[in-house]
Amino acid sequence: MELRTDGATASTGDRARGALLGLAVGDALGAPAENMRPSEIRRRWGRIEGFVSDDPAGTDDTEYAIFSGLLLARHGSALTVQHVERAWHHWIADLDEGPFRGAGFSERGTLENLRRGLAAPISAQHRHAWSDGLAMRAAPFGVFAAGRPAEAARLVAVDGRVSHEGEGIYGGQAVAAGVAAAMVGAGLASVIAAALSVVPMDSWTARSLRRAVTAAQRSYPDRLTGERAVRSAVVIGGYPWTDLAPEAVGLAFGALTAARGDFRAAVLTAVNMGRDADTTAAVAGALAGALHGASAIPRDWAEAIGPVRGSCLPSMRGYHVLDIAELLTPDDVEDPPVPPTPGREGREGRESTAAPAPVSVPGVRADAR
Repeated sequence: MELRTDGATASTGDRARGALLGLAVGDALGAPAENMRPSEIRRRWGRIEGFVSDDPAGTDDTEYAIFSGLLLARHGSALTVQHVERAWHHWIADLDEGPFRGAGFSERGTLENLRRGLAAPISAQHRHAWSDGLAMRAAPFGVFAAGRPAEAARLVAVDGRVSHEGEGIYGGQAVAAGVAAAMVGAGLASVIAAALSVVPMDSWTARSLRRAVTAAQRSYPDRLTGERAVRSAVVIGGYPWTDLAPEAVGLAFGALTAARGDFRAAVLTAVNMGRDADTTAAVAGALAGALHGASAIPRDWAEAIGPVRGSCLPSMRGYHVLDIAELLTPDDVEDPPVPPTPGREGREGRESTAAPAPVSVPGVRADAR
């Protein structure tokens, strides 16, 4: 499946910046609401409409996206599972950084397996292989494979075989393919169709995505009712873990659909639905940013994003998501930079330069349940 732009004005570079800056913005906006219920969010903040911290920062979502983006920039379409496994060892598992910090159960399980000497794909055989840890770092693959959803899905699965299996892989593939479609100006319906085209139609991921999109297409008396409907379509009530890939990906695409692709509305819808809010907002932000480019991101949000702090992955400290956007959309780059040598602080990051009808989806009926 290869998609072509239909005359949209945003450049590939601007869409790349929009996708990765959108991911970082969504991550930082959603981080305070992570693992919260909508009722808890309302009690604390009313409705989140912007950053609730004076010093907003992203989480493992942004740092792992940078990690995968650097790896992809170095190897491109020649990326292998062995490349990914070596990178996990070199940049994460083999570093003497003390207790592992700030990442989900899938990453922790993977690192424990790698440190025991297990290799991929056995390293991905742990209790949280279905998590959204691949989906959160999938956007760079869509940026790299712009217009080629199937290639984006293939490459993100190569990355994911070190850390995920089954639904965890499918979640990453859906996000990567959706971003790849958005990168060439595909409409919202085509972005959703691209995501569905790369995962088994009877998978939990595909079912959740279709249910969320169907719920988001309907009309509601107010925004809160609509958000409740999208959330109810995919969330497993009472389940304690919020990082389920099928759930997070479904909520992100549901938020994007409810917002009709609008960046601000998509990200804030994802944030205010709670659950794994940093990841759902990061995915929604990446998709909406790729759809419209960096200019669609509110200027104050974009300017709040600085180089990552390495709070989760110390070897990524100092990189900015805009560095990755540049690496993945070069005119002629033969040997892109690699992360700093373990134990040394990364280079200084740049400041951000970013400026400030129901969807009809093939295979998704408006009355589907």
